[in-house]
Amino acid sequence: MEIEKNKGIIEAILFSAGRVVTIDELMMGLEVSKEDIQSLIQNMQEDYKKQNRGIEIVKVDNGYQLASKTDLYDYIYPILDKRAKPRLSTAALETLSIIAYNPRITRAEIEAIRGVNADGAIYKLLEFGLIELAGKLDAPGRPTTYKTSNEFLKMFGYSSLDDLPELPKYKLDENKQIVIDELVEENNKGEDKNETITSRNGDN
Repeated sequence: MEIEKNKGIIEAILFSAGRVVTIDELMMGLEVSKEDIQSLIQNMQEDYKKQNRGIEIVKVDNGYQLASKTDLYDYIYPILDKRAKPRLSTAALETLSIIAYNPRITRAEIEAIRGVNADGAIYKLLEFGLIELAGKLDAPGRPTTYKTSNEFLKMFGYSSLDDLPELPKYKLDENKQIVIDELVEENNKGEDKNETITSRNGDN
């Protein structure tokens, strides 16, 4: 009976909050351990799935939020929002991917990776709330840095950035930033290799 009561309390808190509620907040509200909170929510998630509910509890970083199921989005959106359904261009998706794999990245670094201006894509991602400002970089000019938001995690179904697929093609430094110098070097090697192959073909 106590378990069912605690599950009801958690559901009420998540519903009323309308935002991500941290595990610490839930622990304080129910006066139970972190392990108990995680066990209760896992149990609730299984209940929702078995009952084919229209809502689910999603984990976002160090917290949880009550949300409608993503596969029901097309039914909900026309009723709650009359605006045109937002769509991300290829440029915006590429920029979003770069930021996701490189928290605290600057616009100049994004442009160095993509090879084109990123102002428009960054503005659109900020407008949709998929990225946010991550502070200033300790470098000349103190450039602004960007990171993905909790809205990004919810939209793509990730609990944290650790759930992102690995990128074996690229090397990340200790700050999880793509090592741009090595990318440039790798590209140069590829160009040199192509020139050598072309040269050999020309000799034949």
